[in-house]
Amino acid sequence: MTIKKDGLKSAERRNFLKLSASGGFTAALVAGAGGVLWSSEAAAQTAKEEKEREAAAEHIMTVATAYVLGASRSYPIMQLDLKENIQNATNGKVYVKLAPGGQLGAGGALVQKVQGGTIQAAQHSLSNFAPFASTVDLINMPYLCGSNQRFTNLVTSGFWKSEVEPKVEANGFKALFYVNIDPRVVAVRKGGNKVMSPGDMSGVKFRVPGSKMLQQYYRMVGANPTPVAWGETPSAIKQGVADALDPSVGALYVFGFKDILSHVTFTQAVPDSQVYSCNLEWFNSLPSDVQEGVMWGSEMTGHQNLSKVPSARAFAMSELTKAGVQFHSLSDDQLGEWKEAGGYQRSEWDDFKKELAGSMDNFAKMEEAAGTQGKYFVHDA
Repeated sequence: MTIKKDGLKSAERRNFLKLSASGGFTAALVAGAGGVLWSSEAAAQTAKEEKEREAAAEHIMTVATAYVLGASRSYPIMQLDLKENIQNATNGKVYVKLAPGGQLGAGGALVQKVQGGTIQAAQHSLSNFAPFASTVDLINMPYLCGSNQRFTNLVTSGFWKSEVEPKVEANGFKALFYVNIDPRVVAVRKGGNKVMSPGDMSGVKFRVPGSKMLQQYYRMVGANPTPVAWGETPSAIKQGVADALDPSVGALYVFGFKDILSHVTFTQAVPDSQVYSCNLEWFNSLPSDVQEGVMWGSEMTGHQNLSKVPSARAFAMSELTKAGVQFHSLSDDQLGEWKEAGGYQRSEWDDFKKELAGSMDNFAKMEEAAGTQGKYFVHDA
């Protein structure tokens, strides 16, 4: 059996390298994602299809992400679906070249490449839009849009379309669709105690990114915010430099935290929010029917993303559970304790509201948008 498995792996590796060497990196990725790399014939057929699609296309669209193709199983970033949908919705006029797994960078680096027109589109955190439209940063305000439904309501609302997107477009970006992943959680290192209430956070060294808002929130709910760069976080958790952290469950799995955690609690305070953005100048240069196809392909992928959220979460939870991680959901009363201790209704947040939304009235509109059910439904943990 081992020989068969090893033989299969070497055939897959050989076919991947063969396709990549002949200039078909995207074809190699597509073949790998389709599970056909083990067969030279099937891999060659995939490469032929991709070459024909690329040759027939009038426009090439490079889409870069920080995630490997298989990540959507637990982190629904949907890059292969986006490629397929845009190609089909434009009747083959656009060919999408994928650059997954951070090969062209991640986060802010991808934002700069899209803005500069080096690449046509990329996936990145919604927070990366904050320098261009400060209102975006309010997604990190606790309990404003922490649940999946409130986040989706907000980014598909009239308020968002009229107040936020024009500022983003003024800086050279076109938002293709907003990716719903799941809320951030409270994840405790091995040997730590479960966290069910703000009282349980006392003395906990909580890893936070550079966000002032997240640092203030964890201070308000009783923790000791500890800024740690993302790349150093696994070792910080292992060594006890930090006791807990807050990515979504899918991110915890994708980034390899499953063996160093003990408890995960769904506090639903802040979303793990992503977006696919496109270079606006490139988008505007496309014929109108192709523009419509790109946006329809993006919208289709958005629908798929929303439906994928619960199954991606279930897979990540299953894998983390196998590693000994215990999960905890909160009752309405318990959730109320967290909201009362650190929620956006508290006066400590007023300065952020005025600074980022422009006025308290504008913030009230944002709050209303998050709380108004839109046309899209999404599952919450």
